[in-house]
Amino acid sequence: MKPFFLLLLSIALWSCNPSTPETKNTTTTFYLIRHAEKNRENPDEKNPELTEKGLVRAKKWSEVLKNIPFDAIYSTEYTRTIETASPTAYNNNLDILKYEPENLNTLEIFKKGYKNVLVVGHSNTVPKLVNKLLKEDRYEDIEDTNNGNLYIVTLVNQKVVSVNLLSIN
Repeated sequence: MKPFFLLLLSIALWSCNPSTPETKNTTTTFYLIRHAEKNRENPDEKNPELTEKGLVRAKKWSEVLKNIPFDAIYSTEYTRTIETASPTAYNNNLDILKYEPENLNTLEIFKKGYKNVLVVGHSNTVPKLVNKLLKEDRYEDIEDTNNGNLYIVTLVNQKVVSVNLLSIN
């Protein structure tokens, strides 16, 4: 009788556990954008600020993304990416988290339980990050004159369920 009772108790406890992989879905949506228009007056400047047009675009991004409650906003350490991320970070009352594009560990993001994450990068790093999330080489570097791509990648239990590429002018 005791072994049967223990078996029933074990099954009952296991089936009531809300954290089993079969019952817990973790959804994370990544929004990835390239920095806005940078100042190109000095070709030797490695860390330029945004132009006036770039500052307007950064503000526009914050308006486009205003209804998304971000849990985290990541930016590279460059002035242009930080300036692009700043209006959205301000609207969400978040600090900007710095990252190195080749070292962005998306598994850590999942462990933190973030639901919505904005990542601001560069013409060559944003597509690579999207491809890393997709686990396939789908996107090439962004044209140097294009600052309006928005990649949206949604994952459930770290598996891609949707990917969208929007162009915002």
